[in-house]
Parts: sequence; structure tokens; C-alpha cells
Amino acid sequence: MILCGGAGTRLWPVSRQQFPKQLLPLTGTQSLLQQTAARLTGDLFAPAIVVSAEDQRFFIKRQLQDSGASLEAILLEPEGRNTAAAAILAASWIRSTTGDELMLLVPADHVIGDRQAFLDAVEVGARHADDGAIVTFGAQPAEPNTQYGYIEAKADQPFADGAFPIACFHEKPDATSAVEYIATGRFYWNCGIFLARASTLLDEMRQFLPGSLDAITSALSEATTDGPFVRPSAVAFRRAENISIDHAIMEKTTRGVVVPVQMDWSDVGAWDAVWKLGKKDADANVTEGRVVAVDTRNSLLRTDGRALIAAVGLDNMAVIAVSDAIFVAPIERASDVRELIGKLANGEPDVVTLPAKVARPWGSYETVASGPRFQAKHLVVDPGEELSLQLHYHRSEHWVVVRGTAEVTVGDEVSILQENESTFIPAGTKHRLANRGKVPLELVEVQCGPYLAEDDIVRFDDEYGRT
Repeated sequence: MILCGGAGTRLWPVSRQQFPKQLLPLTGTQSLLQQTAARLTGDLFAPAIVVSAEDQRFFIKRQLQDSGASLEAILLEPEGRNTAAAAILAASWIRSTTGDELMLLVPADHVIGDRQAFLDAVEVGARHADDGAIVTFGAQPAEPNTQYGYIEAKADQPFADGAFPIACFHEKPDATSAVEYIATGRFYWNCGIFLARASTLLDEMRQFLPGSLDAITSALSEATTDGPFVRPSAVAFRRAENISIDHAIMEKTTRGVVVPVQMDWSDVGAWDAVWKLGKKDADANVTEGRVVAVDTRNSLLRTDGRALIAAVGLDNMAVIAVSDAIFVAPIERASDVRELIGKLANGEPDVVTLPAKVARPWGSYETVASGPRFQAKHLVVDPGEELSLQLHYHRSEHWVVVRGTAEVTVGDEVSILQENESTFIPAGTKHRLANRGKVPLELVEVQCGPYLAEDDIVRFDDEYGRT
């Protein structure tokens, strides 16, 4: 069960609410979601079930297909209600479809460097889960980190396989407490990964969170299904409490077991984590994109390729540049972005919600120039995809194909445009763009008119259900 929610705001400006960190290739060529799915392959695991928000459903489906991962269903939360609700939804789905299986709840946005150590720990945990435990996994601390919660084990009551009963969960500590935790040898980083039988989890929910269990059970009984997408009733689901599984269950249950594991784990929570995970040069810099650094060390310098980062004399700094924003902070303060995001949300909301390159079910677009009454976009339509049949009341559009072949509908006419050919769509005219080929279709779109916002659109036919 892959938990694919969250906005990843501490990795702004790359991670945005509409395309968050789990969908981004932050630590390699694959997204964090794809890395997670690849980790959960093999005879030990059934096809994945994903719990996600509605807005990301097509991106999740496509990324899992592209990575070759097996997928059973994508359970779409009508609104985010934290991990306890997601766990109830997942467990209830398991019980209603496949029976009382062992379910492994895994965040989509974490990195595990040692997959075999993780799998070995899951095998240990499965034996305890079979006996009715709710198992969590505690990463061996590599440092006194203040960004993670900690699990305290009952070190004087070890099981023969190296697991322990859980003594207590601890919130993110201050620096002094973190050092003390590490010194005891009985504290582990809380990875947020859980393993239990569906019935065990639901029994504990019945005891400690009965209202949420009833709400989500009702929501699932009224769910609609569309291919792999399962939509619980929004009205019933919203009655569930907004609370984490740690607070709702794990801090109260007597069934908790922790399996310690050294697996090079990170939640990739902020840019300092990306620097720690990255490949460093001789000056301990991690760079990506067009970067030139002089007398610079221990820094993360990352650009999307359009802007050049030229740095002189930096030490322990993060500089993250995308086409519409630049983030600069000392590495040790890279996670302190809550106040910054709050100010941006009030004054520049688009840079918080919309990525510079906006993903769509059919591909992506990026605004490359704009001014009074015009804007130009770079569109990429993936092979086999098409945009909705639509019209705009307040703008006309010019399309120029720069790569691939476009099938263009303008009014009642359907035509084929090759590279270096163009067409004009007057305001108020129904139109559609499709890529029937086997390579990505790229074009430049120039919009002209008095109102150019994305909400000036009427969809008449759309294969993604957005009419």
C-alpha cells in the first residue's frame, strides 16, 4: 500500500502542491514514487495499491506504467485526512476485496539505499504481524537528526529475531535531546512504514478511532470505480478525523513492535537531505544542471537548465533555481520554509501551487514568455495522448509544430501538421490537439487576447473525465 499524498513544501520551488516531490526525480532518473514501486516488486509483494489525491491520479498511473510496476488500484481520497484515514481506507479495501492480507504501508516519497536490508526487515516483521502485531521499522540513526521523530524500543525485552516491543513514540526532538537519544542505543528514526494484517489494524481503529472507521467504511461502501481509480463517497469520507496513524493508534496500542534496520533511509524532507544523498565533487558540492562554482564547498547548486548558476565563495549553501523562482538558504536552514511559503501563498500563490513546468494527463506545458494580452507556451503531448475538445471565449491561439506530427481539429476540420507547420484557432472555436504518433509532439502555442487565465476553457469531450 503506497501512500502517495502530501505537498512536499520543504522542497520548494521544485516541489509544488499540484506536482509534489513524490512525482519528481530528486535523487536519480526515476521519481521517488517509481523508486518506491520498484522496491516493492518480486514474489514477496502483490500488485501495488496506491492511496492518493484526485489531482495526481493520471500522473501516478502513468509513472507506474512507465516503470513497469504492477498496479491493482488507486484509491482516491476526496480530501487529505492524514495517514490514519489513508490506513483505514487501505485496510478496508483489502478486507473487502482480497481478504485478511498482510499489508505494508509505505510512503511514496522516501529513499532506501539498501533494498535487501529493507526486505530482510520486512520478512522479520511479517512473522510478528502474522501473530497480531502492528510492526513499524526503525532506521538506525546515522546522526542526532532533529527533523525526524523517534521510536523508543523496550531494549530489555528483545525478541530472538532482533525486534523489540515499542516503549514510546517521540516527536521531533531538540538538538540536545537528539544527542541523548542516540547515546542510549534504544532509539530509532521513525520511518513511517507499517506492517500488519488488515484485520489487526481495523480492530485497533475500532478501539481508538471508531468515528473515522465508520466514516471511511461508509465512504468505501458508496465508492464508484473507473478503471483502476476508486472514489469513496466524499460526504462520508470528510467525517474522518484528520490525524496521523502514529497519534491515533501507535502511541496507544499494546501491539506495537519495532524492527531495527540499517537500510540507508531518508524521507528526503528538505534540500539538506538531497545534498546528503547526492553525489559530491571534490569540494563536497552536489550540482545539477548548468552550474559553475568557484571557491565553493559543501553546497547544493541545482538548476532546471534554463538558468545558469554561477557561484563564488559559497559554503554550506543551497541554491535552487527553476524558471519562475530561486530559493537560497544556508543548508542547515533549508527546511525552515514554512514562514516563507506562507508569505508566498498570500502574495504569489501560483509559485506555491503550480510548477514552472505544469504536468497534465496528456503531457506538459511551460510558459516561456508573457506580457499584456499575450503569452507563449511550450507544449509536449505524449505519444497516443490528446487534449480535450475545447474552446476559449477570450483568446485566440496560434500553434507551431516543432517536433513530431499533430492531428489538429479546428471547428469541423481535421488536419495533419508536420514540423514547421502552423495553424490558427480563433476565439470561440472548438478545437483539439492529438498526438497519434510514437514520439513526443512538441509545439509552441502563442495565445492572444484580453484574458489568458487557465479557467477560460469549456471542455466538450475529454478522455480524462474533466468535462
